[in-house]
Amino acid sequence: MTNVNGSPIKAATRRGLFEFGVETLEKQGWTVSRILRGGKASLRQISKGSEKRRVSIRTSQDAWIAFPRKRSGDGWVTLDDVDFVVAVSVDDKINPTLACVHMIPADDARARYERAYEARKAAGHTLPVGRGLWLSLYNEEAPDPVSYVGAGMGLAYPPIATLDLAKEGFPQDGEEVDDEVSDDGPGTSAEVPAHEIPLTIPEAKRRLAESLGVPISAIKITIEH
Repeated sequence: MTNVNGSPIKAATRRGLFEFGVETLEKQGWTVSRILRGGKASLRQISKGSEKRRVSIRTSQDAWIAFPRKRSGDGWVTLDDVDFVVAVSVDDKINPTLACVHMIPADDARARYERAYEARKAAGHTLPVGRGLWLSLYNEEAPDPVSYVGAGMGLAYPPIATLDLAKEGFPQDGEEVDDEVSDDGPGTSAEVPAHEIPLTIPEAKRRLAESLGVPISAIKITIEH
């Protein structure tokens, strides 16, 4: 898939999503500041009076977000360092109409990523260290397909702000960001099957729906034997 950093349009959208996340936090009464020597561009400290929290602002142009596994094999890069994940995503990859900001408790996010990691490992997927593990924001969590284990954070934590893309554009003064993983979305080399895994009908329908840009309910598969 196209590297978002190599596409001017996608890079501009990414900056706009990030800035929309920052503006949303500020409108909620938080002061947003960089973390000195934090080492991660997505990390921010937010403060309100005496309350201080660390957040990671993750942007997505296809409604999936990712965190990489630590090289030690125990825990998650950046996710282990924060109190909240601020996920800023469009509502649809093909025809986005809204940008949504979700404030997700990091404890729940970590639990979901652990469930997803264990489920994919059990299914025979090789999960290279340092590559992002992708979770869908808006699909319901389900055991099948295995990619839906851990999904649904955007459903569990409704948007704290939305931007109508038909009426308003993204903020134009957003900064360059690097969220440690490009927001190319699932299906990249982040996960490589260790062996050929039989394709299930739900997974086939999901892949076709993503490729064609239609709801899963619009895909009908007939098997003749």
